[in-house]
Order: sequence, then structure tokens, then C-alpha cells
Amino acid sequence: MSPSDTALPARLAETSYWSFWSARVLTSASFQIAAVVVGWQLYSLTSSAFDLGLVGLCQFLPMLVLTLPAGHIADRFDRRTVVRLCQWVEGATMACLCIASATGAISPPLIFTAAAILGACRTIELPAMAALLPGVVGTPLLPRAVALSASAMETATILGPALGGVLYLAGPKIAYGIVAVLYAAASLCIWSIKLAAPHVARREPVSLDNLLSGFRFIRAKPIILGAISLDMVAVLLGGATALLPIYARDILHTSSLGLGALRAAPAVGALLTSLLLARRPLSKRVGVTMFTAVAVFGAGTVLFGLSTSFPLSLVALTLMGAADVVSVVIRSTLVQLETPDAMRGRVSAVNFLFVGTSNQLGEFESGTTAALFGTVPAVVIGGIGTILVAVLWSRLFPALRKVDSMRDL
Repeated sequence: MSPSDTALPARLAETSYWSFWSARVLTSASFQIAAVVVGWQLYSLTSSAFDLGLVGLCQFLPMLVLTLPAGHIADRFDRRTVVRLCQWVEGATMACLCIASATGAISPPLIFTAAAILGACRTIELPAMAALLPGVVGTPLLPRAVALSASAMETATILGPALGGVLYLAGPKIAYGIVAVLYAAASLCIWSIKLAAPHVARREPVSLDNLLSGFRFIRAKPIILGAISLDMVAVLLGGATALLPIYARDILHTSSLGLGALRAAPAVGALLTSLLLARRPLSKRVGVTMFTAVAVFGAGTVLFGLSTSFPLSLVALTLMGAADVVSVVIRSTLVQLETPDAMRGRVSAVNFLFVGTSNQLGEFESGTTAALFGTVPAVVIGGIGTILVAVLWSRLFPALRKVDSMRDL
């Protein structure tokens, strides 16, 4: 491989990759902005915390129903077309909310319907987007591309909620209109992509056997099974961020601005680390590095749980975000490299199902253990459990631990 094949930005600076990166930022930021605007508007209409919870339920239920079909769709059709169609529907949904807000026709049922549509589209869009990336950059540059793709997600996580709050000040109709435009821009970015390794769509018949093939493939691949299950269990145990409001008010004695800083700290750590990994991709002992990163995440969780200092808590959360993105980049790259292109959509869908479910169950687990044992013990127990899982998984999946270089796959 020549230096020009590996140097950044030799190929990653190509129009197609940066179009992909821009689309990832735009669509992720749009979803984040929409979540803030929908929440504020709904609460102003109903003053009901239960209704806010229903928004999350409306987005979660389509994920349970559509995740497996979404993987099949990503493998059956042109992934660029799948992503564009989802973004068009998302943009049209935001345009409808814009019109309804401007005309006074907005109502809670309309907002719930829009949330369900966004949840369904996102469930179909994400596996197709993930499976599209290897075709955009080719295998040699995939580790760097995955790191930069992670930076897109973290950028959106940091900027999206803040932009949502600012745009809402101009009125929900303006905010929804701008989000609709952002979705349209994301779709144009996807339209401009030229694939380095085109995906050959396979028109396999729709059947339960095909829908479940992603699970069977993962089960037969110890490296993929170990990587996905490790992330799932670590996220399930390490859901300390769900308890941040309690820490901000009762333990760290800070304001809502402090809470915002605490929420942003993991994303800042993840963004900086993902940019570093894009410039200096991991080349040796990647399996051991992933287990170490999960253990460091657990240690950061314990440090945060015990901290009564606001600056130290920020450091701990930043460390957690940095360690988490190292694990995510390695896991995502391993899964993509170990999966043939014809299966990437279905495997990515199962991956998103596991991670998405564990995120939500992790928040439930943290809340339950906090109610049973207290806030600080709940976070510390979760952090220690994460460390123990990293040690246990390194023994259960020796093939994953022994992965030295991405090039060996």
C-alpha cells in the first residue's frame, strides 16, 4: 500500500467521503434539534411529564418492530437510495410540523405521530448509513473513516441540543422549517456520493429466515459477537448519565448551566479522541486496547460516582467519553471488516438494536439501583461491574482479545 493510500486527507478528503460526513452531521444534528423543539413545544401545550415520556415511547416502538426489516432493506436495495428516502420523509415530517405550528393546527396527537415517523425513518436510515461507509472509502481507510464518522456523531450531539434551544426562541415554526432544510441538505450530500466499492444489491425474498440471518451470522463469529455483546453489557451497566440531574443539584450543587456542561463533557472527550484516532489510527493490539478502553470507562464511572468536585466530575465524564469512543471505533471497524458486504445491513441493524436497547435499559437500570441503594452506590456499582465485564469478556472471547491489527482481518 502506497503512502498516498493511507495519508490523511489523501482519500478521506475526496468529495464522496466528506459528503458522507456532512450528511451524518446534518441528519444527526437535525434529529437532536427536533428532539429539543418537540419536547419544548409539547410541554408548553400539555405541561405533562407523561406526554414527554410518550414521545420517547413513540420513537422506541418503531425501533423494536422495524430493526430487522431495516437490515434486510439495507442489503436488498441501494443504500444511498434508502438513506435519501428516509431523509426526505424526515424533512417532510418537519415541514408538516412547521405548517401546523404556523397555522395553529399543532396538537399532541400530531406531535406523537411525527415522533413515530421520525423513529421509524431513523431505524431504517442508520443501518443503511453504517453499511454504506465501507463502500464510500474502501477497506484500507475504514478505521480512519469510522473514527471521523464518530466525530460527526459527537459534533451533532454537542451542537444539536444547543441549536435546538436557540432556534426555539425564534418560534417552533422557524425551528421546524430549518430542520426540514437541514434534512434536505443531508439528502443532497448523500445524492452526491460516488462509491469506491459499489454495493451489489441482492433481491433475496423477504422471509423470517432472512430477517434473522444477522443474528445467526453474529453468533457464528466470535469476534463480532464478543465486540457487540461487550458494548451492550458495558452500556447497560454504565448508565450514569441518566442520574446527572441528581448529581448536578444534590451532590455537586451546580446550576442548570452546570448540568449542561456535565452532559456535554462525554461528547467533548469523544469528539477530541475520535479526531485523534482519525489522524493516528490504532495499528497494534486493537483487541486488548478495546478491553482496556471499556475498563477505563468503568474506572471513569467510579471516579465520577465518588466525586464531589465539579471540575473532577467534568474530567471523569470527559475520560468516559474518550474511552467509550475508542471502544466504539474499534468495535464498529471490526464488525464492518468481519462482515461481507452482502450482510452488512442486517448485521448493522442487529448492532443498533442491541446498543439502542441497552442505552435505554441502562438508564432504567441506573434509576432502579439508585432508588434501591442510593445515587452514589448505584453509579459506583455500575462502574465496577463494567470493569469486571471487561475482564470476563477478555476470557470468554480470546479470539477478540488476540486481534492485533485491523489488517489481519
